[in-house]
Amino acid sequence: MMQNFEFLNPQFLWFLILIPILAVWYFLIRKNDSATLTIASTKGFEIKPSFLSKLKPLLAVLRLLALTLLIVALARPRNVEVSKKTKTNKGIDIVMAIDVSASMLARDLKPNRLEALKVVATDFVNQRPNDRIGIVVYAGESFTRTPITSDKRIIRNTISEIKWGDLDGGTAIGMGLGSAVNRLKESKAKSKVIILLTDGVNNTGFVDPKTATELAVGLGIKVYTIGLGTNGTASFPYAKDPRTGKLLFRSSPVEIDENLLRYIAKETDGKYFRATDNSKLKAIYNEINKLEKTEVEEFKYYNYQEKYRLLVLLAGFLILLEIGLKHTIFRSFI
Repeated sequence: MMQNFEFLNPQFLWFLILIPILAVWYFLIRKNDSATLTIASTKGFEIKPSFLSKLKPLLAVLRLLALTLLIVALARPRNVEVSKKTKTNKGIDIVMAIDVSASMLARDLKPNRLEALKVVATDFVNQRPNDRIGIVVYAGESFTRTPITSDKRIIRNTISEIKWGDLDGGTAIGMGLGSAVNRLKESKAKSKVIILLTDGVNNTGFVDPKTATELAVGLGIKVYTIGLGTNGTASFPYAKDPRTGKLLFRSSPVEIDENLLRYIAKETDGKYFRATDNSKLKAIYNEINKLEKTEVEEFKYYNYQEKYRLLVLLAGFLILLEIGLKHTIFRSFI
């Protein structure tokens, strides 16, 4: 409750310093300034103080309390209730086209390229609460895992379930990009984005990457391309152990068609990135997140409940009470 309480004019609270000063003046200085009469003996005047005479300081207390309440009332105490409403002015539709070829199991990222990507992609989705996102996976062929949706739970579950082995072997970059473009062709969003990630060279598929790029340009789709893999060599899977069924790895050169990825990004007004380790991959997705900002308008509604009126009424009552007592019960003692 107190976190929604405020004073509109808190500077008036400084006047509260006067209250203890006035109290000292009322009960000490003023009392000593009273007129005195010196006589030889007070025997004939000795009377027992009445109960009412002892209550006379109550008048000063009432006055000080009334003054305190008026000072606090001037500071305008009030409760503030704030309600918020957000409105997305410019939504973004994003399709993440993810390479799931066997080379994505290479161990130059930890624990491997695919698992590292899944962690970073999930984090990216969590940072886009106002956008719709879809998932396309591709290897030798392409497949839409999730059409664009605003349900982030579905997207996160889809990413967690991505694995190698569901699609034919090879790397069909053109088909992956083409499927992503197809997901966005009916989109009414003001901004349409594809994040195309691959760790290899286009070596299969019936859709040429440059043709898919032209389709993206025609539909006003921006493509961010990411080349995933270290410089030099990496540990790649090349076969399965016939006895255990486990993948066998060996060191091989990393080959990424960076010229093609740069071409796609440039033609679509996107940007090309190279991720050589886990931290760089995360940094790339963070940069894309900053580049593609969704415009969100926030409206705040304030409801004020003024509390000063009750204080003024109570102060007025105390003043009237003091005046009434002063001219009735305590009249003979003043």
